[in-house]
Order: sequence, then C-alpha cells, then structure tokens
Amino acid sequence: MDAPAAMAAINATTTPFPANPSSFSNSTPLFNLLQPHKRNILFSKPLKCTHSKPNSLSCSALTSFSPSETAHLLPSKLRHLANEFQSLAEPVDRVKRLLHYAALMPRMEDSKRVDHNRVMGCTARVWVEVRLDHEGKVTLAADSDSELTRGYCACLVWALNGSSAEEVLKVKTEDLLGLGSSGSGRSRMNTWHNVLVSMQKKTKQLLAEKEGKAPFEHFPSLVVSSDGVFPKGTYAQAQAKYLFPNESQVNELVEVLKEKKIGVVAHFYMDPEVQGILTAAQKQWPHIYISDSLVMADTAVKMAKAGCEFVTVLGVDFMSENVRAILDQAGYNEVGVYRMSNERIGCSLADAAATPVYMDYLQTASNAAPSLHVIYINTKLETKAYAHELVPTITCTSSNVVQTILQAFAQVPDLSVWYGPDSYMGANIKELFLQMTHMTDEEIAAIHPEHSLDSIRSLLPRLHYFQDGTCIVHHLFGHEVVEKIKEMYCDAFLTAHLEVPGEMFSLAMEAKRRGMGVVGSTQNILDFIKDRVQESLDRNIDDHLQFVLGTESGMITSIVAAVRSLLDPTKSSSQGSKVTVEIVFPVSSDSISSMSSNSPSSPHSVQLGDIMLPVVPGVASGEGCSIHGGCASCPYMKMNSLDSLLKVCHHLPDKENILSEYKAERFMLQTPNGKSVADVGCEPILHMRNFQAAKKLPEKLVDQILHLQDNGRSI
Repeated sequence: MDAPAAMAAINATTTPFPANPSSFSNSTPLFNLLQPHKRNILFSKPLKCTHSKPNSLSCSALTSFSPSETAHLLPSKLRHLANEFQSLAEPVDRVKRLLHYAALMPRMEDSKRVDHNRVMGCTARVWVEVRLDHEGKVTLAADSDSELTRGYCACLVWALNGSSAEEVLKVKTEDLLGLGSSGSGRSRMNTWHNVLVSMQKKTKQLLAEKEGKAPFEHFPSLVVSSDGVFPKGTYAQAQAKYLFPNESQVNELVEVLKEKKIGVVAHFYMDPEVQGILTAAQKQWPHIYISDSLVMADTAVKMAKAGCEFVTVLGVDFMSENVRAILDQAGYNEVGVYRMSNERIGCSLADAAATPVYMDYLQTASNAAPSLHVIYINTKLETKAYAHELVPTITCTSSNVVQTILQAFAQVPDLSVWYGPDSYMGANIKELFLQMTHMTDEEIAAIHPEHSLDSIRSLLPRLHYFQDGTCIVHHLFGHEVVEKIKEMYCDAFLTAHLEVPGEMFSLAMEAKRRGMGVVGSTQNILDFIKDRVQESLDRNIDDHLQFVLGTESGMITSIVAAVRSLLDPTKSSSQGSKVTVEIVFPVSSDSISSMSSNSPSSPHSVQLGDIMLPVVPGVASGEGCSIHGGCASCPYMKMNSLDSLLKVCHHLPDKENILSEYKAERFMLQTPNGKSVADVGCEPILHMRNFQAAKKLPEKLVDQILHLQDNGRSI
C-alpha cells in the first residue's frame, strides 16, 4: 500500500495540538496533533508555529510552559503515541496511520541525506539530524527511503522535538514498546530503537560541545572496503601490517607443510603476524584451519584422515591436550601432536579450575544430588577427569552453554547445575535467565520449547556458578571502556564474548535486543559480522557498518579475511554500491599515547564517502592492553610465534628428539579411582558431542546424575 492510498482511507481532521499535556485524549490521533494543514514543515514543533522560510518552522509555544510542565510533556507524548497505536486493533490500520504520518513529514534536503546522518541497523536507509538551540532544546529532522519507516520517524520527531537534551537522553528503548504496527516484525521495532539511539548519540555530542567538554578520542579501528584496508591508530596499523604477509615466508611454510604432511590448527586469538601467514598459506595447503578451541580437535581428526602425519597446535596447552586425546579416541595414535613452545603455555581460566578451591566447589556439588557439573571446554583434560569422578560432568562452549543448561533442567527433575570455572560467563548466564523471567511463555518457548515462565523461575535458585575464575583477556573490558562505548559507539553493532564482565555483557545484550549486537562465542561473533555485511550487500546501497570488537583482538585477521571476501567485486552480490566495514578495538585511555598539538592531521585521514575519518592516536606501547580495559590481547596466545612454527616443522620428524619439550604427550596419569585421565577426561567432551547431535543429554550421563549418591561416585 502506498501513502496516497493509505491517506485516502483516513479522514484526517485539523484539531490543534492541545497546549496542556494532560488534555491528550486516547482518541486524538497524532495526525490531528501534527496539524496536517501545515504540510511543508521540516521540524514539526507543537502549538503556535509560523513559517519563517520554506521547509522550516518557527515555534515558541514550549517556552510558555514552566519547567515542571515541560518535564512532563515528553512522557505524556510517548504515552499518547502508545495509546493511539494500541487503540488500533487491526495491523492494517496501524500501517495506514504510519503511512499518513510519513506523508505529513517533508523530505530532508539531499545535502542532509549523507553518511554522517545515517542510522545503522535499519533495513531501510534512515537519516537523522539533530540541532540544539541556545536554551538547550532539541530540534530534530529525519527521513528514510521507506515510507513506513518515515512514519516511525515522524512519530519520534513529534515526540522528542522541543524537549531538553536531558529529557531526550532519559528516554529508554523500553518506552517505545507498544508503538508501531503489530505484526510488523522485529525489524520494525528495531527501527524505533535504533533511530532513538542515533538521535540520543547526536544529542549527547551537541550537549557536550555546548558545555565545553573535550570530545572523546575514538578507539583505534580498521576500515575495510573493496579498495583495501585502512588503519586508524597505531594499534590498528600494527594489526593491519600483517594482513598482507611476506610472500617468501608464506612459501617457506607451505613447502615444509606439504613435504612433511603437517596439518596446522590454530585458535582465533593467534598473533596477527602468524594469522596473516596462515591465512595466505591456506590457499596453497588445505590442512590449515583457524577456529575456536572445540573445532580445533575435530579438524585435527579430519587432517589425520586425509593423511597428515603430524598436527601442530597453535594455542594454549589445554588445546594441544584436547587434540592429542581426541586423536587417540579416534584411533590416530600414530599422528604426532606438537605445541609451539618449550615452556608452559598457560591460561588463567584453565588454571582457575585446577585449584583446591574449585575442587571444594565440586565437592559441594557432589553432596547436592541430583547435580550436573557444566564445565567450559577451555579447561585442562586433567581437570575434566577429576571433576567427572566427583560429580557428573558435561563440557560446553560459549555458543551452546545456555541450551545445555536449559535442556539439563528440562530433562532431570529437581536438578542442580554447577557451572564453572568462568565467573563472568556464569554471572552472565544467570542474568540472562533473570531477564527471561520478564518474557512471556511464548517467548521463552522460542528459546527452549520445554520451558515456561514458571520453570525458569524454578530453576534460578538451583543454578550455581564458580565465583573465582576469569580470563585475563575478557577481564579487560571494564567500566571505562563500557562508558566510552556508550558515549561514542552506542549506535554501532556491538559484539561481546560471553566471558566479558557484566557491564559489557548488559550493553551488548541491549544492542542484541534491537538487532544491533551479538553475545556468544568467537564463531558467533564472526558469523554475526558476516551476516550483517551480506545483508548490506544484498540491499545494494552505499553503506558504512561499524562493529565494536568485544573479544580478543586476534579475531581481527579472520574477520578482515571474511569481510574482504564478501566485498570482493568479483564475488559481491551488490552492483555498483560501496559498502565499508569498520572494526573498532576498544582500548583504555591509559593505553593511548598523545598526539602533539602541532601534528598535521590532513595527511593521516581516510575519505569514506562524504566522511573524512581522521587517524587517531594509537596505543602507547606493546599490545596496547592495560588493566583499565580494552584492546585485549592474550599474552599466552602470543607465545605461538611464526619462528616456533617454522622450527617445529623443519625438525619433523623428530628423530634426534630435539622437540621433546614441544610434543603434546598423551596422559599416562590415573584418576583417584585408578582410571585413565585421558579416558575419563574425554567422556564429558563426548557427552557434549552427543548433546549437540541429539539435542538432549545422553542416557549415560542422565544415569550418572541419578545415581550420584549410589556407593560414591564411579564412572
């Protein structure tokens, strides 16, 4: 339905906008309040409005309100909008109403429909402009190439215009619930929310400028387009440097891998130099794979099946342990597994689970039958074995942990679940379930069909998590970084690993609810970015997407490689449109170096459409991480150097035993019950694989849970 057809179906009146907020009536349509006889307006303020020039409006009515009356005006207008749309029972009537409002709002000038005013995260293109007068009152304009979206924008412009900046910033996305067309889908509600967030961001910036506050400096970032990769900041420059590796080094690695039939499995968090070399080498040798920790072991088995005689593991020690154990379980005992250092490559999170404190936590669990221990995959095989003998255990990843826990509660009555060792992830899972208590039964069933509001409330007291284990990388996403993201990147796409602290988790979850974020595993983050880029390409319009990377900075290599592949003109689905993708590295200001006041700015800028993106100061030194947060880089992962990889490969097969300290030995230790650590430690992993395949806990694990107190624990 087009706007004229919708307008023909509506009998619009010209009742003036009431001067007193309390006089709003549920039956008074917004188009009455917008004074439809005045259609050539850009900023539609209420009351005594006069045209001063074409496409502009001079309004003074709001100044006649007292401060207390003005403070109540915006909430009254929002309530009026909600009442109006809720009074329209049929979705088609709501659509007609929105299309009518779209027709009342004039188009923005072409000079205002620019990248700087674009709203990210909307299916249609949306532009927003905000002005702040000398009294601190906000004046807004908006436009879209979708008539329905223009209708949404018209409602927001009407509601917010004339309010103080402080009042605009107090509006929450929850205040918009109930507005719009029922049945219009999540994307339409996301439009309400994303336009509001964009308006608030611009309002914050204008208010800070009016108050004389120094603007925040941008985080370092990489801008990816079909023309290349453009770094902003010295940290980003260091990352970008290795995206285009030395060809001779690539050839050297490929030659030795082919000659000696060596497979390489590497974690996403590798050093950018190593990832750059590996990504380039993949084109010549198929047995190189960069992934999260779970897929590394699975891929190693595939490499062994394909004839690889050795597998080199670029990760921390528990990853090489898992690869060794899974290969043995699959019958590939003869395949050698090698790590990248003759020193221990630790992990703060895995270490937290290998302590007496964690064993005490599990001892408590074993005394609370029926109990299930859900342990993060990123732990040592030895820990999994010892834990499984104390209390039935299943491993999980950051992408399947929520479904694992929900299924366990659904499948075993009166179960208690004990998650560990990541404290942040445990707290975030509990918070997620608390948020579910505000959902309807239908919404909860969409997450897990066997749960309802009552069951979620019932399980919360029986969900426990270890409170003394953290990843030193994700611990860096602290308060300062979160506050800066709120100020400068609230309208960007936010990505966060499930291991981040609560503030960052809550911020990303809020973005996720309006289609602008993802919380999950490294693979979830990569997939989210790829999906948003592909959606933009499919729309075939010029676009600039900005993503805040809320996980270890080593992810950037895989992200850039995936994005560049999508933007490749020979593969892209877009025809003539230009899409740019910006990956932002959150970093604490304590890690930022200063730029001298006389430094020239123009030579270090990047032109993107009509936006000039200046290069901002980079990190002071090293990886750019500090205890104050952000730009996280794991020091253990960085022990996996290119030199070490080449050294190991050149010495294979290790006939002279030079690489004895690099070899991932199979576990010969026994558990307290006299069983093989490797066998018992692999069982929780196998339980998880069965769960992933069947979508329910395996019968063997359920039996172990139900017989926890029978003659002690035995597997």
